[in-house]
Amino acid sequence: MSTILAIDTSTEACSVALLYRNEITHDFMISARDHTKKILPMVDNILNQSGCTLSQLDAIAFAQGPGSFTGVRIGIGVAQGLALGIDKPMIGVSTLMTLAQGCYRTTRATKVIPAIDARMGEVYLGQYQYQNQEWQAIIAECVIKPEDVKSKIQHIDNNYYLAGTGWQTYPDMLAEIKQSEVWLPEAQDLVVIAHQKWLKNDVVKVEDVEPTYLRNEVTWQKLPGR
Repeated sequence: MSTILAIDTSTEACSVALLYRNEITHDFMISARDHTKKILPMVDNILNQSGCTLSQLDAIAFAQGPGSFTGVRIGIGVAQGLALGIDKPMIGVSTLMTLAQGCYRTTRATKVIPAIDARMGEVYLGQYQYQNQEWQAIIAECVIKPEDVKSKIQHIDNNYYLAGTGWQTYPDMLAEIKQSEVWLPEAQDLVVIAHQKWLKNDVVKVEDVEPTYLRNEVTWQKLPGR
């Protein structure tokens, strides 16, 4: 069994999870403007609580986005720093897919349409189906206006659930779809997906990490030398 630390600061939530000895330990808080102050103490607490050290990790997973530009940067920067220090690979996980996994954890839904409020009158949108122990994207993740969501979604049926803050902000984007209680991504769900990626060797080197912003005007500064 792999040992994976997961970090998510891609939204107003700040969360950490550790998969260690086949158990998941996790912490979660709403901390819209204090991610930089909260995340490392949360990491330390999780490791201490579990009796695990950084050197025992096989990989560090991170929320790849989409989400808050600043939040995505913070989470990736912290994860990169930790991974670089222990010379271990990283595993990027979609924030939207993490919401889908949270919906599966709480409702056992295998069809999920996550949406995150992207500000500027838009949402980040995904559509997923759980098949063969992993999430399959039905549409490519996108940033979209609320009025265009209905035409973007493919093959809706009664088994779909909604998840994410996009549905709080724009509740009328789709009619008569079941609403979950999952509004924000949690690292305990991110680490489950990361473990599946680890088993397939779907990892990335520290210097090759790329965020998912979906808006073209946002730039990402890689580590020096890249």
